Amino acid sequence: MACQGLQAGESLASLKRESANLKKKLDEERNKLNDVELSKVAEKVEVLSSLSIKTRRVLKGHNNKVLCIDWCKDKRRLVSSSPEGRVIVWDAFTLNKEHAMSLPCTWVMACAYAPSGCAVACGGLDNKCCVFPLSMDPNENPVTKKKSVAMHTNYLSACTFTNSDMQLLTSSGDGTCALWDVESAQLLQSFHGHTADVLSLDLAPSETGNTFVSGGCDKKANVWDMRSGQNIQSFENHQSDINCVKYYPSGDAFASASDDATCRFYDLRADREVAVYQKDSIIFGASTVDFSLSGRLLFAGYNDYAINVWDVLKGTRISTMYGHENRVSRVRLSPDGTALCSASWDNTLRIWA
Repeated sequence: MACQGLQAGESLASLKRESANLKKKLDEERNKLNDVELSKVAEKVEVLSSLSIKTRRVLKGHNNKVLCIDWCKDKRRLVSSSPEGRVIVWDAFTLNKEHAMSLPCTWVMACAYAPSGCAVACGGLDNKCCVFPLSMDPNENPVTKKKSVAMHTNYLSACTFTNSDMQLLTSSGDGTCALWDVESAQLLQSFHGHTADVLSLDLAPSETGNTFVSGGCDKKANVWDMRSGQNIQSFENHQSDINCVKYYPSGDAFASASDDATCRFYDLRADREVAVYQKDSIIFGASTVDFSLSGRLLFAGYNDYAINVWDVLKGTRISTMYGHENRVSRVRLSPDGTALCSASWDNTLRIWA
């Protein structure tokens, strides 16, 4: 069946060769534009002094590994999800649990706060993404108002709201990403281009952002246009699964974290990778990344329980944050940039400042 669309004289092998040649030509064109390295340009920039970031809060309440976290825009609340089948909404100042929702599916792998702060979305091994409206009434159970919005053919790996509560972007183990209408649960756009599980996505940070980036088990990071569904840029520099992708605050670049123990930095305007963050002493995979508000620092969580802080411009490691007793699954900077929250397989969340 797959060979029916082939032209005369074409074979699968010849098309693969042609594809490889086109990739080679593309790399050659990219290298022609590679006039100077980022670290060379940054030589004149002042060296950052070492950071004194400490754990200020430890949030305990999950009975299993914490897989995902997201901040509310109010800079105070957090949502976290765990494979025990629970999603918890926290007050990061007081450590109070404001809501705890139990789901019929135990493995809840993804969660996200709505921009208004009035709802959270979550999903996992049940292939669905559900939205829970949150109210101030302590007697009201959000689970009773649960709304199923998205449905994939494999597990849900990540979800995020667009710049309104009305649209939800999801990625899945079925190799696709999708944009959904929250109210009608209709599929608005699907994104096909990965050849394996998509593990992470991140929305461009501008108000009118119409692009997002995704990374997955095919070692590719793809940039997508949400209006057309087209894959507009693709980067294949990692040697192993890409666990996390995160946009630079300006939206002109993004970083990726991979099982190959490196984090990489890509400039979208130059259409190429411009920095690699690695050390010979780091042999464990990187699971998550996030930028500081200025974009000068890159926080990366690793499977050896540590969080490394990199100087984005110089490519050097500034400090290492210890505290977790198992793999760091997620790091997220608060919206005002004053605190970092990390989630771990040790069942806790930590607030660093």
